[in-house]
Amino acid sequence: MFDTATARRLMVEGQVRTADVTNLDLQEAMLTLPRERFVPPSLAALAYLDKDIPIAKGRALLKPMVLAKLIQAAGVQSGDHVLDVACGTGYSSAVLARLASSVIALEEDAELARQAKEALAAVDAAQVQVVTGPLTAGWQPGAPYDVILLNGATEITPEALGRQLKPDGRLACIYGRSPAAKGMIFHVIEGQLVGRPVFDAAAGLLPGFAAPPAFVFEGFRP
Repeated sequence: MFDTATARRLMVEGQVRTADVTNLDLQEAMLTLPRERFVPPSLAALAYLDKDIPIAKGRALLKPMVLAKLIQAAGVQSGDHVLDVACGTGYSSAVLARLASSVIALEEDAELARQAKEALAAVDAAQVQVVTGPLTAGWQPGAPYDVILLNGATEITPEALGRQLKPDGRLACIYGRSPAAKGMIFHVIEGQLVGRPVFDAAAGLLPGFAAPPAFVFEGFRP
């Protein structure tokens, strides 16, 4: 039988702590939350591997290490109000709920949102509100936020999301395309969303966050 408690411990000790994730509350959240509850049943045995786990339609749960480093870099505090963009099946929202006071979990895929509601209820994450809407638009009714977490990669600066941050808020995401992508933390500085890289990372590109095709002028051809 699959020993989930041992798998969680090995995940935290072998993937999270070794990646300089020192936040003890974050480690404890990942030690206790049943990650297998947030993946398709057929993939439950893979839930704790050092890889993105597919959940539906090209979407995936971020690697445990990548998620943990993003959350730690965002500096989530116990009183924070958090927007979890592209929450998928809700695992990241459940982790955030152990650290922050309130979490809004945004998902544009109705089936994933349904699964997230069920999984979050199963782990008693009552302070998480699951909402459905376009990922790129964020969730204005709940703004402003102390932290916005983008669960995947973006090739564009997420300006619309940045406008929903508090003045001292932080936006965490994977910026760019592999192999040059970086875990980034954005702040609003003089009205502009400005990011700084914090670690090398890779993640699947989220819908709506691709860079527009570049125009290439090939010149006149007779």
